Amino acid sequence: MKTTDNTILITGGATGIGMALAEVFSREGNRVIICGRRKEKLLAAKGKFPKIQFKVCDVAEPGERQVLFEWVIANFPDLNILVNNAGIQRQIDFLKGTKELLNGGDEIQINFSAPVQLSALFIPHLLKQEEAAIVNVSSGLGFIPLTIMPVYCATKAAIHSFSWSLRHQLRKTRVKVFEVIPPTVDTELDRGMRERRRQEHRGIPPAEVAEATLAGLAKDEYEIAVGQAQGLRTGTRQEAEQIFQRMNGNR
Repeated sequence: MKTTDNTILITGGATGIGMALAEVFSREGNRVIICGRRKEKLLAAKGKFPKIQFKVCDVAEPGERQVLFEWVIANFPDLNILVNNAGIQRQIDFLKGTKELLNGGDEIQINFSAPVQLSALFIPHLLKQEEAAIVNVSSGLGFIPLTIMPVYCATKAAIHSFSWSLRHQLRKTRVKVFEVIPPTVDTELDRGMRERRRQEHRGIPPAEVAEATLAGLAKDEYEIAVGQAQGLRTGTRQEAEQIFQRMNGNR
């Protein structure tokens, strides 16, 4: 996959991994569009990287996904890479019934439904491009879950399965499907919860994930497992139950 002179849409591109991807792709001579629900974050990203274009969009809402698609196609008809990165991560204790499940953002809509709908919307357009790609950001926790975040882990497992199926469906076309599999990353995604758990390891820098993604695209490495996520991915094929117990203990 070429890594320069592309037009790229990154969801959740104003912070964390999304912003790191925007920076790396811009550096390599690509046209980058980011979206997110917080305008102030998007403006801050634009201030750091003036060439980036942005659109306010809450991908949790199906109607806003449709609006985003129409806006991108109208303004950037040469778009050839979609990066499904937007995501949220929540601790949910099902022993409390629906209390924690319903008190916060909808992980299923943001982490899974949005990439599915956006892929469906953009694929007919991507099929017309000389070279195109969909890049889905999953997680090492999609392979072996951390049980305190059951819905998050399930959505990332779903993204892995979806990416696998979509790659097969598109195998005879010009559209390539990549899956980026990060480990724990030092972003705001779960920073507050990490502090409550007194977790010392904050994760790798987002830039490390972005650089690995760029290298993986260049090599047509369709599953780009970064850092410790490589072990979790391998563990699903070898010692999954042992790794699961080590990760979760008495939780």
